[in-house]
Amino acid sequence: MTTKATITRLATGVPGLDEVLGGGLPELSFNLIAGQPGCGKTTLAHQIMFALATPERPAIYFTVLGEPPLKMLRYQQQFDFFDSEAINHRVRFVSLSDDAMTGDLERVLKRIVEEVHTHGPGLVFVDSFRSVVFAGESAGAPPMSLQLFVQQLGMLMTSWQATTFLVGEYFNEAHANPVFTVADGLIWLRQSVQRNSMVRKMEVVKMRGQPTLPGLHTLRIDRSGVRVFAPAQVVATGGAGAGTAAPEARALMGVPALDEMLGGGLPRGYSLLVAGPSGSGKSILASAFLAEGARCGETGVVAAFEQHPNQARNPVLVDLIARGQVGLIDSRDPDLSIDEIVLLILTEVRRRKATRVVLDSLSGFELALAPTFRTDFRESLLGLVTALTRAGVTLLMTSELEDRYTDLRFSPYGAAFLTDAIIVQRYIEVDSRLQRVMGVVKVRASAHSNELRLYSIGDEGIRMGEMLPDQEGLLGGRPSRKPRPGPPATGSEVA
Repeated sequence: MTTKATITRLATGVPGLDEVLGGGLPELSFNLIAGQPGCGKTTLAHQIMFALATPERPAIYFTVLGEPPLKMLRYQQQFDFFDSEAINHRVRFVSLSDDAMTGDLERVLKRIVEEVHTHGPGLVFVDSFRSVVFAGESAGAPPMSLQLFVQQLGMLMTSWQATTFLVGEYFNEAHANPVFTVADGLIWLRQSVQRNSMVRKMEVVKMRGQPTLPGLHTLRIDRSGVRVFAPAQVVATGGAGAGTAAPEARALMGVPALDEMLGGGLPRGYSLLVAGPSGSGKSILASAFLAEGARCGETGVVAAFEQHPNQARNPVLVDLIARGQVGLIDSRDPDLSIDEIVLLILTEVRRRKATRVVLDSLSGFELALAPTFRTDFRESLLGLVTALTRAGVTLLMTSELEDRYTDLRFSPYGAAFLTDAIIVQRYIEVDSRLQRVMGVVKVRASAHSNELRLYSIGDEGIRMGEMLPDQEGLLGGRPSRKPRPGPPATGSEVA
């Protein structure tokens, strides 16, 4: 019986990359990191190297750049992952610039082989492979020798008992060459500019022997280095510690009369959309929802995409945040992606073991996204709702609507069907006064009230009032009194 070979997967040290790769980087694999200038290839390679290099598995980093390694390291050491104590111990840099500038590709290849055989590294990096090719072309090397050099280098790197990487500048797959075929892994970095927004993305074109996550995955480079954001549904796998609530379990809203209208509160694990015009009290209701959770011993998380909560606007929420009963997501990073936002929220949910999440509001959420993601906003919203409800939390989202009385809408994004429950708030005019009404539009798989009830907003928050049984056309904004029935007809009038 044939024994199946076991491939060890190495943790790259790059947040989110192992999930995208399908469990890590295969040991002893030959990988190509490709992309246009400025997309983060060298930073990614360095971050992987410092994470994986050990005294037992040292690394050699060959630089074929038109600048000395010292200049490159001066910039790379600004990142948190950089370890100066590792230099010349478990990490060794070798410059191939002088060899490459001669145009003698055999000399370059020989130098690489000598260094590898002398030091026996477990990790080998060549940055940048394209620089070697350009040097050969500028020196008039015949095309065949360039192709042969590429093939020989690729074959050598696959034969070494080391995990190897070629870093190359390619603008698209049309610049393909034989090294793409022999590589075990191909990681392609991209960056797109739209208006004043720049977004970096990664695609794992191939990784032999393991299923990778398909598609483009956004990444961000900051002081910590490269962070890759796996798809929202992958990040949510495993839940947030809240578990799956029983169908009959309910989360109270903090407004008793509204809980009655919902049929006893909002079923746990549901997503709720609160839709209404500006000033109708959506954020106040969201704060009441979080405050009620705190009274019940639950923690919550609020993602604020409009205005930072402050004492003047929302003292209840500010107090909850100050006491640590609610975590605040208030990212000011530019060009956010849906996967990054989901990761921010779920990280805070898991840290606090939160069971309630508020997203205030969808309008601000859309503006926080990079323009390239707004075209598919409805799909992005579906990913967010699915990820958070899969994590076991109860989600409340607010959405601002213009009060158009000629039609009845619950979301400007056509996304009402994505949520399990909807509460609508409207303004009406009664006796030349502006008043507010609220109704429960739907609660999936649960009985609920169909009443439209007045409500007011005061120092104590939202207070539900009565119905207006003598009025009709409330959703039209200007209701009218129902005609009173006349006196019953007499016998003579009938005759």
